[in-house]
Amino acid sequence: MTELRQRMIEDLRLRNVAEITITCYVRAVRQYAEFFGRSPDRLDAKHLRQYLLHLLEVQKVAQGTYNQKVAALRFFYRETLKKPAYVEGVCFTRKERKLPVVLSHDEVRRFLEALDSLKSRAILMTCYGAGLRISEALSLGVGDIDSERMMIRVRQSKGRKDRYVALPRTLLIVLREYWKAAKPTDCLFPGRDGVKPLTRQSVVNACHRAMKAADISKNVSPHTMRHSFATHLLEDGADVRTIQVLLGHRSVTTTALYTHVSQATIRKT
Repeated sequence: MTELRQRMIEDLRLRNVAEITITCYVRAVRQYAEFFGRSPDRLDAKHLRQYLLHLLEVQKVAQGTYNQKVAALRFFYRETLKKPAYVEGVCFTRKERKLPVVLSHDEVRRFLEALDSLKSRAILMTCYGAGLRISEALSLGVGDIDSERMMIRVRQSKGRKDRYVALPRTLLIVLREYWKAAKPTDCLFPGRDGVKPLTRQSVVNACHRAMKAADISKNVSPHTMRHSFATHLLEDGADVRTIQVLLGHRSVTTTALYTHVSQATIRKT
């Protein structure tokens, strides 16, 4: 690891930035340097402008990807290199507001039944039954499942906050079946080495296989389970504030997005 990269990581950690964000920021700066074939501390505002135009006009990266790279490079120049003038005027693009993909109750059932492994089913049932992000589900430890209180402890989720969510009985049954078969000791959903969590890409691949097997035309990702959880709760009469707490949203405005995809809300209106 170069001294410059180590300094940037330390700058991020001093600001209590989540590890997954640190990984993304460091990767973004590395890709920026590789684009020009030189160390990033030898690149100036002209290089940055050229690179950002390339991302937008040639690579045509998604807006979320572009904004993440902008955030990383702004941090690098402002905090690590102490050259804020290089990023003066560099702005984020406005995100398009797209409604999330949501499965019906029947589609959720067919999708979960089509998953080709008990581990994949347990992970994605956890995302749906508890409304977890895939990163939160993969970070769960065996001790986070509290069957006495019927709760799941979500540790250091987005925004570095802990929260508790309800543990549905049907999900507990599947988790117990999975635990008896896999015998995880620390990490609830370990990868091949038995220590580190399963990778996100492994779950995404399982989603694609199940989507085809269940003959579902919608583009199903792990996050679709979370979207479906929130929408189904809303359709069943839960209020937006309760759903906000369960999802761990900082603002109720984010949660209110689900009112736009809830069929029950539309019919009621």
